[in-house]
Amino acid sequence: MNYYDAGEFDVVVIGAGHAGVEAGLASARVGAKTLMITINLDMIAYMPCNPSVGGPAKGIVVREIDALGGEMAKNIDKTHIQMRMLNTGKGPAVRALRAQADKVLYQQEMKKTIENEPNLTLIQGMAERLIIEDGECRGIITQTGAMYRSKAVIITSGTFLRGEIILGDLKYSSGPNNQQPSLKLSEHLEELGLELVRFKTGTPPRVNARTIDYSKTEIQPGDDVPRAFSYETEDYITDQLPCWLTYTNEETHNIIGENLHRSPMYSGVIKGRGPRYCPSIEDKVVRFNDKPRHQIFLEPEGRNTEEVYVQGFSTSLPEDVQYRMLRTIPGLEKAQLMRAGYAIEYDAVVPTQLWPTLETKRAKNLYTAGQINGTSGYEEAAGQGLMAGINAACRVLGKEEVVLSRSDAYIGVMIDDLVTKGTSEPYRLLTSRAEYRLLLRHDNADLRLTEIGYRLGTISEERYAKFTAKKAAIAEEIDRLKVTIIKPDEKTQAVIREAGGSELKDGIRGAELLRRPEMTYEDIKKLIPADIELSEEVEEQVEIQIKYEGYIEKSLQQVDRMKKMENKKIPADIDYDAISGIANEARTNLKEVRPLSIAQASRISGVNPADISILLVYIEQGRVARTGSE
Repeated sequence: MNYYDAGEFDVVVIGAGHAGVEAGLASARVGAKTLMITINLDMIAYMPCNPSVGGPAKGIVVREIDALGGEMAKNIDKTHIQMRMLNTGKGPAVRALRAQADKVLYQQEMKKTIENEPNLTLIQGMAERLIIEDGECRGIITQTGAMYRSKAVIITSGTFLRGEIILGDLKYSSGPNNQQPSLKLSEHLEELGLELVRFKTGTPPRVNARTIDYSKTEIQPGDDVPRAFSYETEDYITDQLPCWLTYTNEETHNIIGENLHRSPMYSGVIKGRGPRYCPSIEDKVVRFNDKPRHQIFLEPEGRNTEEVYVQGFSTSLPEDVQYRMLRTIPGLEKAQLMRAGYAIEYDAVVPTQLWPTLETKRAKNLYTAGQINGTSGYEEAAGQGLMAGINAACRVLGKEEVVLSRSDAYIGVMIDDLVTKGTSEPYRLLTSRAEYRLLLRHDNADLRLTEIGYRLGTISEERYAKFTAKKAAIAEEIDRLKVTIIKPDEKTQAVIREAGGSELKDGIRGAELLRRPEMTYEDIKKLIPADIELSEEVEEQVEIQIKYEGYIEKSLQQVDRMKKMENKKIPADIDYDAISGIANEARTNLKEVRPLSIAQASRISGVNPADISILLVYIEQGRVARTGSE
């Protein structure tokens, strides 16, 4: 093949899914001349599975992406068909926003944003090889022989690497939704010495809305209160479409049981590991055989299509079995199948081969983000893409790279989990993975991360000015409530009685009264209103920060203790074989992960406190043996 020089860029991004679009936009916005190359320009930010964004933990990631100057939140705010706040009856740490997307409109809006972004070039093509010189990634070579030289490359290949679709006995090479797979890039990564694993995910059938009997289902409307993911959104969509709830039953489960021998999952056709937290319907029926039914949500895929996503019904059973299963479900007795569900197997990089910046340890200036790193979910992919784009751009521009800690963001939790612990199955973010989840809330993502975005240049001056004003208003109102005395007069007692509390005997500071479980900021406002009208966001922060002050303070103390360990750095090229006394399992795992701090080392599987103590003493003595190669 004849190769030709096609251009030079600071950063090249391979792929334009949810990781790729955030990587490309972030790189360009930080200031790097960026190229984004994708197999199909019509599939940018495509949603091959659930047409939704957000949910527990994931919704907080979307807010974090927005606070750092990313695009996912803005894009879903412009294109959703329904939005709901989940877990409103619980504490603020587990509340999360979830939006149902118009999937085609979501793609179109994201493509428009990318095409209009200064510093970002978008092309269609297939990257097959990387240009590696002296251990550094210097660009890519495409299927057509085009050579794009760059100072850094980010691979965001999703499930395309040697992708194979599996549907019953049928198995063929394909990317998601019958797109062209990427075959040679996987082989090239193995040539470079990167270890790949085989993972599996799947998607449910889609049915025609006109063939659903909605009278047999339960309506699931969006919230009446206008909501948005982005802190910049001012125009809200109020014309929402409902989703619908129905259930499987004994007949459904019997059909699945009778056909398990035809299931690729149980016949041995599927070799890759699937996501435990998003099992197929056949897996649910087998694993939870004591349950008489499972929830099925019918979710419209957009305003201008009749396709309905059958959420909770992911399957790779043969098409004829899918037909029979569907028609046992109330409301779907006459449903027309528009697309059959399927499983897809693909290659992923073992993520312990990455530094916390998402740069590979095998090749400098080569970054990976998204499902190639072993994660599942659009939000997880977007969060990684954002950080890879930021760090690749910072590297080539000579700026300090950004590593979010576990106390900074769910994005930090995810990346630390991946590069420190690895994953044996597609990784999904859960609130339970975050030890500081009281600090990592939906409501305070901007307070945690906007300063970083502003420093990087991804947050505008106008937005930053609004942010600083909001922060000042919160602090001033908290200070006011801490010193203002509320007298036990009749008006006060009436407000307290109405809230279900016990009457005052003496005067009390506003903050102390607000700490009572039954009292809200709205109640306090009736008694000692602020001099100026405050926004709902400011009022929400005042209430949360005062009510949970003790718990937040305790979490911050834990963070301070962990930061002391994070500040104890480990040389990247330390020779663990030169340290006597460390257990063999710990030594092997430390050599694989090569942690950059004592805190990270303590989180590695198989490394116990005794190993950490030996490592600490060894480093503190000052004579550290080096491997000679980083």
